[in-house]
Amino acid sequence: MNENNEMARPASFSRTTITELMIPSYANFGGKIHGGILLSLMDKVAYATATKHSGAYCVTVSVDTVDFLQPVEVGELVSMKASINYVGNSSMVIGIKVVSENVKTGEIKHTNTCYFTMVAKGEDDRPTKVPKLILESATEVRRFVEAIYRKKFKQNYETNLHEIKKNWEKQDIETLLKNQRCINTTKEVG
Repeated sequence: MNENNEMARPASFSRTTITELMIPSYANFGGKIHGGILLSLMDKVAYATATKHSGAYCVTVSVDTVDFLQPVEVGELVSMKASINYVGNSSMVIGIKVVSENVKTGEIKHTNTCYFTMVAKGEDDRPTKVPKLILESATEVRRFVEAIYRKKFKQNYETNLHEIKKNWEKQDIETLLKNQRCINTTKEVG
Protein backbone atom coordinates (compact mmCIF):
# COMPACT_ATOMS: atom_id res chain seq x y z
CA MET A 1 0.00 0.00 0.00
CA ASN A 2 1.23 3.51 -0.68
CA GLU A 3 1.64 6.14 2.01
CA ASN A 4 -1.84 7.65 1.48
CA ASN A 5 -3.54 4.27 1.88
CA GLU A 6 -1.58 3.12 4.93
CA MET A 7 -3.96 1.59 7.46
CA ALA A 8 -6.73 1.36 4.87
CA ARG A 9 -8.83 -1.58 3.75
CA PRO A 10 -11.44 -2.03 1.02
CA ALA A 11 -15.01 -2.96 1.91
CA SER A 12 -14.43 -6.31 0.20
CA PHE A 13 -11.88 -7.21 2.90
CA SER A 14 -14.54 -7.37 5.62
CA ARG A 15 -17.73 -8.13 3.67
CA THR A 16 -19.54 -10.88 5.59
CA THR A 17 -22.58 -13.10 5.08
CA ILE A 18 -24.22 -15.16 7.81
CA THR A 19 -26.85 -17.67 6.73
CA GLU A 20 -29.19 -19.55 9.05
CA LEU A 21 -32.21 -21.80 8.68
CA MET A 22 -35.31 -20.39 10.39
CA ILE A 23 -36.68 -22.99 12.81
CA PRO A 24 -40.05 -23.16 14.60
CA SER A 25 -38.63 -21.94 17.93
CA TYR A 26 -37.79 -18.61 16.21
CA ALA A 27 -41.47 -17.94 15.39
CA ASN A 28 -43.58 -15.28 17.09
CA PHE A 29 -47.26 -15.61 18.06
CA GLY A 30 -48.26 -14.86 14.45
CA GLY A 31 -46.22 -17.76 13.10
CA LYS A 32 -43.59 -15.55 11.43
CA ILE A 33 -39.94 -15.24 12.48
CA HIS A 34 -39.65 -12.91 15.47
CA GLY A 35 -38.04 -9.55 14.68
CA GLY A 36 -35.79 -9.93 17.71
CA ILE A 37 -34.25 -13.07 16.22
CA LEU A 38 -33.47 -11.18 13.03
CA LEU A 39 -32.02 -8.24 14.99
CA SER A 40 -29.78 -10.61 16.94
CA LEU A 41 -28.47 -12.14 13.70
CA MET A 42 -27.96 -8.66 12.23
CA ASP A 43 -25.95 -7.67 15.33
CA LYS A 44 -23.74 -10.74 14.87
CA VAL A 45 -22.97 -10.01 11.23
CA ALA A 46 -22.36 -6.33 12.03
CA TYR A 47 -19.91 -7.36 14.76
CA ALA A 48 -18.08 -9.77 12.44
CA THR A 49 -17.80 -7.18 9.66
CA ALA A 50 -16.64 -4.36 11.95
CA THR A 51 -14.14 -6.60 13.73
CA LYS A 52 -12.70 -7.85 10.43
CA HIS A 53 -12.25 -4.27 9.19
CA SER A 54 -10.85 -2.83 12.43
CA GLY A 55 -8.92 -5.80 13.76
CA ALA A 56 -10.34 -4.93 17.21
CA TYR A 57 -13.18 -5.83 19.53
CA CYS A 58 -16.28 -3.84 18.49
CA VAL A 59 -19.50 -2.83 20.21
CA THR A 60 -22.87 -1.74 18.82
CA VAL A 61 -23.62 1.92 19.59
CA SER A 62 -26.73 2.43 17.48
CA VAL A 63 -29.09 0.75 15.08
CA ASP A 64 -30.67 3.01 12.48
CA THR A 65 -33.48 2.49 10.05
CA VAL A 66 -34.43 -1.12 10.62
CA ASP A 67 -36.96 -1.65 7.86
CA PHE A 68 -38.96 -4.90 7.99
CA LEU A 69 -40.08 -5.12 4.37
CA GLN A 70 -41.57 -8.64 4.27
CA PRO A 71 -42.15 -11.38 6.86
CA VAL A 72 -39.73 -14.28 7.17
CA GLU A 73 -41.29 -17.74 7.33
CA VAL A 74 -40.29 -20.81 9.31
CA GLY A 75 -38.22 -23.09 7.07
CA GLU A 76 -36.66 -20.29 5.04
CA LEU A 77 -32.92 -19.84 4.75
CA VAL A 78 -32.03 -16.30 5.81
CA SER A 79 -28.81 -14.58 4.74
CA MET A 80 -27.50 -11.41 6.39
CA LYS A 81 -25.21 -9.62 3.92
CA ALA A 82 -23.07 -6.97 5.61
CA SER A 83 -20.62 -4.42 4.30
CA ILE A 84 -18.73 -1.45 5.72
CA ASN A 85 -20.41 1.67 4.33
CA TYR A 86 -18.58 4.38 6.29
CA VAL A 87 -15.73 4.82 8.76
CA GLY A 88 -15.00 7.63 11.18
CA ASN A 89 -12.14 7.68 13.67
CA SER A 90 -13.32 4.74 15.78
CA SER A 91 -16.80 4.19 14.37
CA MET A 92 -18.00 2.22 11.39
CA VAL A 93 -21.42 2.10 9.74
CA ILE A 94 -22.33 -1.39 8.61
CA GLY A 95 -25.07 -1.72 6.00
CA ILE A 96 -27.00 -4.98 6.20
CA LYS A 97 -29.31 -6.48 3.61
CA VAL A 98 -31.36 -9.49 4.68
CA VAL A 99 -32.72 -11.93 2.13
CA SER A 100 -34.72 -15.07 2.70
CA GLU A 101 -34.93 -18.08 0.44
CA ASN A 102 -37.70 -20.63 0.33
CA VAL A 103 -35.56 -23.75 0.00
CA LYS A 104 -38.38 -25.75 -1.63
CA THR A 105 -39.35 -23.24 -4.32
CA GLY A 106 -36.13 -21.24 -4.65
CA GLU A 107 -38.06 -17.97 -4.20
CA ILE A 108 -35.80 -15.24 -2.83
CA LYS A 109 -37.11 -12.07 -1.19
CA HIS A 110 -35.45 -9.00 0.29
CA THR A 111 -36.88 -8.84 3.83
CA ASN A 112 -34.86 -6.29 5.80
CA THR A 113 -32.42 -3.44 5.49
CA CYS A 114 -30.65 -1.70 8.36
CA TYR A 115 -27.57 0.21 9.45
CA PHE A 116 -25.54 -0.60 12.56
CA THR A 117 -22.97 1.83 13.95
CA MET A 118 -20.15 -0.03 15.63
CA VAL A 119 -17.20 1.34 17.61
CA ALA A 120 -13.81 -0.36 17.84
CA LYS A 121 -12.35 -0.72 21.34
CA GLY A 122 -8.68 -0.99 22.24
CA GLU A 123 -7.06 -3.09 24.95
CA ASP A 124 -7.81 -0.24 27.42
CA ASP A 125 -11.55 -0.53 26.57
CA ARG A 126 -11.49 2.94 25.01
CA PRO A 127 -12.40 3.76 21.40
CA THR A 128 -9.51 3.05 19.04
CA LYS A 129 -8.76 4.30 15.54
CA VAL A 130 -9.92 2.12 12.65
CA PRO A 131 -8.40 1.78 9.17
CA LYS A 132 -9.62 4.12 6.47
CA LEU A 133 -12.05 2.70 3.90
CA ILE A 134 -10.84 2.30 0.33
CA LEU A 135 -13.78 3.02 -1.99
CA GLU A 136 -13.48 0.84 -5.09
CA SER A 137 -16.81 1.32 -6.86
CA ALA A 138 -19.50 3.91 -7.51
CA THR A 139 -21.81 1.92 -5.19
CA GLU A 140 -19.29 2.14 -2.35
CA VAL A 141 -18.92 5.90 -2.88
CA ARG A 142 -22.74 6.28 -2.85
CA ARG A 143 -23.05 4.26 0.37
CA PHE A 144 -20.31 6.32 2.06
CA VAL A 145 -21.99 9.60 1.08
CA GLU A 146 -25.44 8.32 2.15
CA ALA A 147 -23.97 7.48 5.56
CA ILE A 148 -22.63 11.03 5.87
CA TYR A 149 -26.13 12.38 5.14
CA ARG A 150 -27.79 9.95 7.58
CA LYS A 151 -25.36 11.16 10.26
CA LYS A 152 -26.26 14.81 9.50
CA PHE A 153 -30.00 14.03 9.51
CA LYS A 154 -29.66 12.28 12.87
CA GLN A 155 -27.78 15.26 14.34
CA ASN A 156 -30.46 17.66 13.04
CA TYR A 157 -33.22 15.45 14.47
CA GLU A 158 -31.56 15.37 17.89
CA THR A 159 -31.03 19.15 17.86
CA ASN A 160 -34.65 19.79 16.84
CA LEU A 161 -36.02 17.40 19.45
CA HIS A 162 -33.87 19.05 22.13
CA GLU A 163 -35.30 22.46 21.14
CA ILE A 164 -38.87 21.13 21.29
CA LYS A 165 -38.29 19.73 24.78
CA LYS A 166 -36.54 22.91 25.93
CA ASN A 167 -39.45 25.05 24.70
CA TRP A 168 -42.24 22.64 25.65
CA GLU A 169 -44.41 25.35 27.21
CA LYS A 170 -44.43 27.29 23.93
CA GLN A 171 -45.85 24.40 21.91
CA ASP A 172 -49.38 24.68 20.57
CA ILE A 173 -50.42 21.28 21.89
CA GLU A 174 -54.09 21.59 20.96
CA THR A 175 -53.23 22.24 17.30
CA LEU A 176 -50.68 19.41 17.23
CA LEU A 177 -53.18 16.92 18.71
CA LYS A 178 -56.10 18.04 16.53
CA ASN A 179 -57.11 15.29 14.09
CA GLN A 180 -54.76 12.79 15.76
CA ARG A 181 -55.92 9.42 17.04
CA CYS A 182 -55.85 10.35 20.73
CA ILE A 183 -58.13 11.79 23.37
CA ASN A 184 -56.49 14.32 25.69
CA THR A 185 -58.26 14.24 29.06
CA THR A 186 -55.60 16.24 30.89
CA LYS A 187 -55.93 19.86 31.90
CA GLU A 188 -52.21 20.46 31.67
CA VAL A 189 -49.85 20.11 28.73
CA GLY A 190 -46.52 19.39 30.52
